[in-house]
Amino acid sequence: MITKMKKLTFLVYHKEYDAFLDGVRNLGVVHIAEKQKGVPDNAELQESIRLSARLKSTLKLFQSLAQSPNVESNSASPERGLEILNEVDALQSEKSKLQQQLQAYQKEQATLEPWGNFDPRNLTRLKDAGLTIGFYTCPEKKYNLEWEDSYNAFIINRLSGHIYFITATENALDISIDAEQMKLPSSSLEELQNSCAQIEEALVKNEHKLTELANEQASLLETLKKNNSDIEFSKVLLNTEAIAGEKLMLLQGWAPAVKTTKIGEWLDQQQVYYEIADPTPEDDVPIELNNKGFFAWFDPICKLYMLPKYNELDLTPFFAPFFMIFFGLCLGDSGYGLFLFLGATGYRIFAKNVSATMKPILSLIQVLAVSTFFCGLLTGTFFGANIYGIDVPFLQNMKGRIFMDNNEMFRLSLILGVIQVLFGMALKAVNQTIQFGFKYAIATIGWLVLLISTGFAALLPGILPLGGTVHLCILGVAAVAIFFYNSPGKNIFLNIGLGVWDSYNMATGLLGDILSYVRLFALGLSGGILAGVFNSLAVGMSPDNVILGPIVMVLIFVAGHAINIFMNVLGAMVHPMRLTFVEFFKNSGYQGGGKEYKPFKNSI
Repeated sequence: MITKMKKLTFLVYHKEYDAFLDGVRNLGVVHIAEKQKGVPDNAELQESIRLSARLKSTLKLFQSLAQSPNVESNSASPERGLEILNEVDALQSEKSKLQQQLQAYQKEQATLEPWGNFDPRNLTRLKDAGLTIGFYTCPEKKYNLEWEDSYNAFIINRLSGHIYFITATENALDISIDAEQMKLPSSSLEELQNSCAQIEEALVKNEHKLTELANEQASLLETLKKNNSDIEFSKVLLNTEAIAGEKLMLLQGWAPAVKTTKIGEWLDQQQVYYEIADPTPEDDVPIELNNKGFFAWFDPICKLYMLPKYNELDLTPFFAPFFMIFFGLCLGDSGYGLFLFLGATGYRIFAKNVSATMKPILSLIQVLAVSTFFCGLLTGTFFGANIYGIDVPFLQNMKGRIFMDNNEMFRLSLILGVIQVLFGMALKAVNQTIQFGFKYAIATIGWLVLLISTGFAALLPGILPLGGTVHLCILGVAAVAIFFYNSPGKNIFLNIGLGVWDSYNMATGLLGDILSYVRLFALGLSGGILAGVFNSLAVGMSPDNVILGPIVMVLIFVAGHAINIFMNVLGAMVHPMRLTFVEFFKNSGYQGGGKEYKPFKNSI
């Protein structure tokens, strides 16, 4: 169900406008109508948006650092949050510089390690005394012993097939050696090691300071809330139209019809002109889904696709039962259903502080798990094992009543597809009647009559013979509706042409839509086969050992079924969604494109 909305128009004196907006925000029920699309060209707002991004990035960093985050501190304040943000930026900048220095020192240290620890100042003294020390490296096979006589070469080290050696020659001597000459750092190895140790110690202190700040993230959250509130306030100002020489401020918005009494009482106390009206067909009305109980649990699935428009049906209550059954058939294992139900129920009972947004999700998991359990009984699959193979009277009695083989499951999938597609077409007729009037739904009703009567005649020829006089009369009435009421109010020949085109699309598309439902049978079958394979592996690969055998069998069983549950739950969500969003929504004429109702309210 879609909540009924009312259009609100406010006219406020400019000096009282900020105070008026504060009051509207405190009410927290008015969705402000947007006039400016995209990112507003406003320096103050752009700065607030950048600040919001910095705050979110810092909070994400804190989540990985804080050991016992103080998220509900009474001393938390937005002002302290800004101080923390600046301190974090400074620490992050310092950390980046320290890491760059450490990398540079580590590179120099790696260059010096083959040569050992020596004082570079001694090289300068030797040069002043008339000797030049050269540092070289080359592969062992290229080292020439003659260099020792010609250039006083001395081998210092051998590493990874390379020789590191020095030469000691007179300053004026020109050296010609087939080796790579090394340029060494101006510091000693010991000095570089000390520098690295100091930087690593500074990095540890830097990390410790960040961790201490992370435990104060409550203030950062307060800053984020205040900043988001400021962003919303700025956006409202940008969606305000100044009139009468900018003396009056015109603002439009939307609110649920049930809350307009409360809004009217507050507005009567203000010095403003206001008007509350019904939306027109041209208005872009925000959407608030108002489903209750079982149907409300499926709202997030509808939102994954898109919200309906204001003047069309909310299909959530209509696809919810189908989705539940489809999920159960795709997963198709009673053991998996029982596992999911117990897991969701256990989390709901024992987890501390389950959020309000999490509870509907857990309820949805429980419902889907129950569907999986009962759908699994159709084939008798329990963690890949056939429970109907157990010689127990109760199970054998159930097998005789509800067991279905692969052929019957295949037919069940197609029957469910036919039912949902025809149900979608019926909803399309209702939707067209609501939006445009009954005459626009006549063609869709004609297709329903044609398809249902043909199916009835094929299944029950004794009551309604296929191609008989009564059936032909029904088909004639359906044909008139299809070819002459395809587009009411237009030329008759155009209607006939559109009817032919619609017939072509129906003939080519309907069969494909129905066959798509075979995936319900295919996924359940493949999941059951894979579960059985893991059971066989668990038994066959366990060693013949009293102690080790059961351990290996349990490990393979648990790991295999964990993988299978993950893969099949993913498929059992994706494929019913596809059947809903493509086959069902298409045949029901669903347009969508609604914008979610988001009231202007305090976030602090």
